[in-house]
Amino acid sequence: MPKRLIKKIKSIIKGGEGSKQLRANVIPDGQHHFNSSASNATNAIKVVNTLTKAGYEAYLVGGCVRDGLLDQHPKDFDVSTDAHPDEIKALFNRNCRLIGRRFRLAHIRYGREIIEVATFRGHHSNSANKQQSSTSDHGMLLRDNVYGTLDEDAIRRDFTVNALYYRPADNAIIDYVNGYEDIQNRCLRIIGDPELRYKEDPVRMLRAIRFSAKLDFTLSKESEAPIQSQSQLLGLIPAARLFDEVQKLFMGGVATEVWRQLLHYDLAQWLFPYSVPAKNTHPGATAMIEHAMVNTDNRIAIGKSINPAFLYAVMLWGPLQLHWEKLQRDGIPPVPSLQQAIQRTLQNQAQHTTIPKRFVTTIREIWELQPRLNRRHIKPAQQLVEHQRFRAAYDLLLLREEAEETPPGLGEWWTEFQEADPDAQKALAAEHTQPRNKRRPARRRRPAKPKT
Repeated sequence: MPKRLIKKIKSIIKGGEGSKQLRANVIPDGQHHFNSSASNATNAIKVVNTLTKAGYEAYLVGGCVRDGLLDQHPKDFDVSTDAHPDEIKALFNRNCRLIGRRFRLAHIRYGREIIEVATFRGHHSNSANKQQSSTSDHGMLLRDNVYGTLDEDAIRRDFTVNALYYRPADNAIIDYVNGYEDIQNRCLRIIGDPELRYKEDPVRMLRAIRFSAKLDFTLSKESEAPIQSQSQLLGLIPAARLFDEVQKLFMGGVATEVWRQLLHYDLAQWLFPYSVPAKNTHPGATAMIEHAMVNTDNRIAIGKSINPAFLYAVMLWGPLQLHWEKLQRDGIPPVPSLQQAIQRTLQNQAQHTTIPKRFVTTIREIWELQPRLNRRHIKPAQQLVEHQRFRAAYDLLLLREEAEETPPGLGEWWTEFQEADPDAQKALAAEHTQPRNKRRPARRRRPAKPKT
């Protein structure tokens, strides 16, 4: 991006003059290869056309345009318009729902698909009151409902590659921030002053990691520079929001690279403070996490599902073990100490990323099954294989075995056992069943002879 354009954008974001001088680069049909039909954007185009026919300005915007230009298949479609939320609601009526306070948005539903529609954002200097725009003492945006024009909206977006607008009427792409050029150069660049933009919303640092890994883009030097020094700002983000971000980070098929970058930029400690190598001192825990990331990427690559609960069970296994071992050293028996360790581990983690109750239950069960996997008697083993969480517990066992945390061959035994017929299962169990010592029957005393 030319330095003059960067300087102009920074001036506009700070409320300076010159927004009318920011010109768009219009990329006409035939000079780009975005294909709305190939991108499955049918319903999103319907939304744009409905808004346009009603006299509003409307475009496809963001990731769907970016991914289409990269010959990827977008999963979500966003629309940007000058219509205000209430006007959008009136136009689409029953299948429209307004959401959010911090960012007021409209969700328009077509069956299971949701099209997200946002009103053009404007400069905060144009805010009439705190209901429209407000910031915290740290500079973080608490409300952002100042509405503006298309060019103002473009420079309020996070990255240049996400600030491209597609106009269905003539198949043109509108570009105010050189995002099209950055896509061609495979460069991820934040719009405006990176330090200021990260302060406005620290989650943008996580998005920078996620997009650079997902798209295989290089993060520009100026966008990269402040991340490490501002990583502590993630501590200001609500734990519930960070749970959603964690899912996006690790469920995109690039978890291995994402985890590497999170550690590199000191961001991991604000998501999983007890799982980073500096604090996760339980032997093998770091290797388990690395193996889990590779396995997660492999499963996604072949179309298999991923349960966030399993990922959390792996990420927190090391901290759980440290708690459990300490409680046992304090004299608490193994089973009660495990329950207490589970409670402490989950409570500590919930201060950083909220874990929904449905996932907490699954995580607990995966952990509680681990000691039972050490026992290879026939009846308990057959019952365990039928358990709802056996497969997830078994997968965790395999990771533990790779990290040399279990007896050699334990994972292989369970692999064979679950696939064997009943007779073969008995044979496998017999190999590891210690014969019981038969107790001799008590010797009956002979009645004493009567004295004569």
